[in-house]
Amino acid sequence: MAPPRCLSPLLSALALALALAVRFPGPAAVGARRALALEALVEAEELAEELWWGAGLPGDLPELEPECRRLLAAFAEGSAALTGCLGRRARPVRLCQACHRHYRRLLAHYGDIARAVGNSSESHNCAKSILTSDRLQIVVTLSEFFNETWEAANCANCLKNNSEGLSNSTVEFLDLFNKSLTCFEHNLQGQTVYLPPNNYTEVCKNCNETYKMLNDLYNNLQRMNRQGGESGHSAHLCIDVEDAMNITRKLWSRAFNCSVPCSDTVPVIAVSSFILFLPIVFYLSSFLHSKQKKRILILPKRIQSNASLVNIQEKYS
Repeated sequence: MAPPRCLSPLLSALALALALAVRFPGPAAVGARRALALEALVEAEELAEELWWGAGLPGDLPELEPECRRLLAAFAEGSAALTGCLGRRARPVRLCQACHRHYRRLLAHYGDIARAVGNSSESHNCAKSILTSDRLQIVVTLSEFFNETWEAANCANCLKNNSEGLSNSTVEFLDLFNKSLTCFEHNLQGQTVYLPPNNYTEVCKNCNETYKMLNDLYNNLQRMNRQGGESGHSAHLCIDVEDAMNITRKLWSRAFNCSVPCSDTVPVIAVSSFILFLPIVFYLSSFLHSKQKKRILILPKRIQSNASLVNIQEKYS
């Protein structure tokens, strides 16, 4: 019995792959044999995919409805776009500010698949066939991966409540961060001509105010976040802000060897001096107290000896 007409291109490609696998004996032709065989197998897979999505295969093989196919393709494109954005923005970390639109679109695509639009049986079949029809459940797995990554980055703490854009405090922080980096770069360019290497006095002096403002704003954001700030999520700051601050602090303290500005220097010095002089005050007061006590104890002895001498003189007189 001849094979169905729709399967003839697929069988031809598979036969070609098998023939190429045994045609070239000897170790010298291994590379050429493998390359040609793989090319033929790829062609066979492409033909099989065309037959799968088309109407060429007979029998009861499951097929997606056109609407389900469209929803799956939209989710696949959204996943690819979000993955590319996350990979490109991995270092330095700019995930939340650059990829939040891709993440929102992917959530919308997954929602279109998961929920039944209206009461049509077709939409229910889409959710069932795409999400739960096999053991792997690749669409559900991908969605969970993106959600866990987004939550681990705490991106909600960088965005507004509806996640439509960056919060005002995040925009202010990023603006100060860019100003700090610009100040570093500008003063480094001036120092490379006139000053010896590893001497960053001008950077520390000229950028101290900008760095102090950035550091204070970061500390304020941390305090606000513990109490539940603009985004309503009380957790760590988002990974974009944390990474930006870590970069700035490493440049300031390690690369430039600048001292961290501290507004509580005077109280700390006063308290330290007080604690330092406490032992001196204690031993001095103890010494003076013991001296006074000795004088008090010796004085009665002298009085008693004088009285006894008077009595002796009276007795022999």
